[in-house]
Amino acid sequence: MNKTIVGTKSMVVSPHYLASQAGSTILERGGNAFDAAVAVSACLAVVYPHMTGLGGDSFWVTYSKSEEKVRVYNGSGRTGINLTREVYEGQEAIPTRGIESAITVPGMVDSWDAVLKEYGKLSLEEVLQPAIDYAENGFPLSPDQHENTVKRADILKEDGDMARIFLPNQQVPKLFQRFIQTDLSCTLKILATNGRNDFYKGKLAERIVSSLKDKGSRLTLDDFSNHYGEWTDPITTSYRGYDVYQAPPNSQGFVGLMALNILENFDFSLIEEGSYRFYHVLVEALKRSFQDRNKHLTDPQFYDIPLDRLISKSYGKELAEGIQFDRVGEIETESVGSDTAHAAVIDEEGNAVSFIQSLYFEFGSGIVAGDSGIVMQNRGSFFSLEPSHVNCLEPEKRSFHTLMPAMALKDRKPRILYGTQGGEGQPQTQTAILTRMIDYGMDPQSAISAPRFVWGRTWGKQTQELKIEGRVSLNVLEQLSKAGHNVNKVEDFDGVMGHANAILIDDQGFVHGGVDPRSDGAAVGR
Repeated sequence: MNKTIVGTKSMVVSPHYLASQAGSTILERGGNAFDAAVAVSACLAVVYPHMTGLGGDSFWVTYSKSEEKVRVYNGSGRTGINLTREVYEGQEAIPTRGIESAITVPGMVDSWDAVLKEYGKLSLEEVLQPAIDYAENGFPLSPDQHENTVKRADILKEDGDMARIFLPNQQVPKLFQRFIQTDLSCTLKILATNGRNDFYKGKLAERIVSSLKDKGSRLTLDDFSNHYGEWTDPITTSYRGYDVYQAPPNSQGFVGLMALNILENFDFSLIEEGSYRFYHVLVEALKRSFQDRNKHLTDPQFYDIPLDRLISKSYGKELAEGIQFDRVGEIETESVGSDTAHAAVIDEEGNAVSFIQSLYFEFGSGIVAGDSGIVMQNRGSFFSLEPSHVNCLEPEKRSFHTLMPAMALKDRKPRILYGTQGGEGQPQTQTAILTRMIDYGMDPQSAISAPRFVWGRTWGKQTQELKIEGRVSLNVLEQLSKAGHNVNKVEDFDGVMGHANAILIDDQGFVHGGVDPRSDGAAVGR
């Protein structure tokens, strides 16, 4: 079992130990939390390529010590100008894999540039060097990448460029085999030298778009050149004396705030952690939050989302009043799934970054942009083809996004940075971790390692069941079933629960880091 790592100056947590080490190295070389976060992000794109990459999106919740302010960078991409519902005429839904699912411009590379220009001390070339080294010289293939490669080998075979990289010699690489990505290292070197604009407007962009067009893509060079991310204000609520911050829509971050507003109406000193009541009230609070999310979440440029009402304390109280301890509520909702990678950094100056990035499903669309080594995300496949649906497909639109990095402040200073992989599981795991840390005083590692649950759909499988880990007592499982939950007991540390990370800054100023035992991650403190 992992143990919480405690540092005196700084902390880096991520789902892959090499990425965490890269972030710590950047801090040692004089970089700040923003520099280290970009280095971690780039490394994850290399050493966790089944979860994230340059062809995906990212969201960043940042705290600048000099500004004493929380800000969010939305690094998600929009659909191409030619992507209309008519393109999919005769189909019930957008395919989840293949070139027809790769319909949004990747936003992550733009976010690296934005974060560094706003707050970084080092150059893009400096912070990309660890990622370049791992891509060029290789790294030991992780258990998680190996497992996902075995599971998705059939998908990886569909695209020749994909198979060439991830199934060398038409074989699944062995666990801990040196895994080299020569094409990706060349692309990273181009970015290190030429910067962000080469990805969106330069020769690299031309190569990416041309190769995708050859495979049937409708994305154009204008779609890439017109891309922009944006700095925005976070959305926030209070919980037991903490100010909790999330990314605004098109992120699902408000779900996490809604759940906390509901739970604040319950006295957790009377609810034992890990008991039937603990799991029941969390699940019921989250289900009610999901119901509103599915009604309203999309690109706010296309729809007026009633955020003020949704994250109000009065609405939270109203939803809490509908929760009964002896039975489940009648909630109708659909669910979503995805694969992601969350990481967080805090430096000795007090700067803090909580960020998350994704290809959506594991290995994204299953399409690589020619010889760039870039795996394209399939985030756009979540758009609906129903004209009346709030998240219907339209040109130049951002999709409903599951990515939701979080940060909690106390007395106007960062105290908890947290987040997790796993689409539908993100608000659920975040809520469980935060309540365990705030209501029960658990350290980050204990909160993350404790048994978890996921209600609803995960990894593309539509279900209303409550997956819960086998370490939960039989008595609790029986009570949940009796109350009406569709309980499915899974493995003790099941990967379906996602990969969470958290940093806690205590009253002494020490930094505590925890990573998920279900991942290949590490907490690296100084």
